[in-house]
Amino acid sequence: MVREGQLSLNENLRIDAALDAATKQLQQCSDSPRLDAELLLARALDVQRSYLFAHPDDEMDADAARRFDTTVRNRVDGMPMAYITGEKEFWSMPLIVSPATLVPRPDTEVLVEQALSRIPRRADWQIADLGTGSGAIALALARERPVCHVTATDLSADALAVAAENARQLAVPNIAFLQGSWTEPLDGKEFDIVVSNPPYVASDDPHLAMLLHEPVGALDAGDDGLDAIRALASSVADILRPGGHLLLEHGARQAESVTEILQQTGWTDIQTVNDIEGRPRVTVASKACDVD
Repeated sequence: MVREGQLSLNENLRIDAALDAATKQLQQCSDSPRLDAELLLARALDVQRSYLFAHPDDEMDADAARRFDTTVRNRVDGMPMAYITGEKEFWSMPLIVSPATLVPRPDTEVLVEQALSRIPRRADWQIADLGTGSGAIALALARERPVCHVTATDLSADALAVAAENARQLAVPNIAFLQGSWTEPLDGKEFDIVVSNPPYVASDDPHLAMLLHEPVGALDAGDDGLDAIRALASSVADILRPGGHLLLEHGARQAESVTEILQQTGWTDIQTVNDIEGRPRVTVASKACDVD
């Protein structure tokens, strides 16, 4: 017996009935269940989403119904849409994502905006993105400032493979990827600006348990969620020119602690910027200039 809202896997299942059933199932896990259902069904049928609206009474074959049912079940189990579809838009770029990388969030565009506001349009700067993941931040900066050169690091070889493929598909030439922890691959290099969206979730944060499908190493940052930020505050000055900027994304309740960490490690001109919902999201600091 098929329960209400559950898909019925048979070759006579109509598009409109499949969408209705999937939408009911997805209400428990999504803020946009109908949209999710449409995107997943279009993917299962290998058609444009507009096809669904033009052919609501078309019948699905059994293979397409099975593909659709599998992806709907994955979504109900908490898998992000980006992992199911394999892509996510960020800064108007279609990016490949995988469970090896975090799904880029809209809030992170604030970090990109703040970095770009400090990089002159025709500057020939060296930019570093530490913990690049899918390469979202690094690629946005490289595209917006094509004369600059961006170096992106990540500890995960799998994440770097995703980032490199995104650079290839977007045809971004002014970027390089290096494997290693934070600044370690950059020893001996000097940069004009360094950006990072590091892990900043505390190990006992209940939200961490809800993010089962995303890489825990890109989220968990110790007892207070600040271990990665402490490491960056201590090490980035070694690769940054005097007067250069460090920009860090962090949790909405961490701004005061991040400022204190930066002050204790010798950073100056520290300021925090709010995200699109008015929450403290990015803190910017400068490396003190050399004094003769």
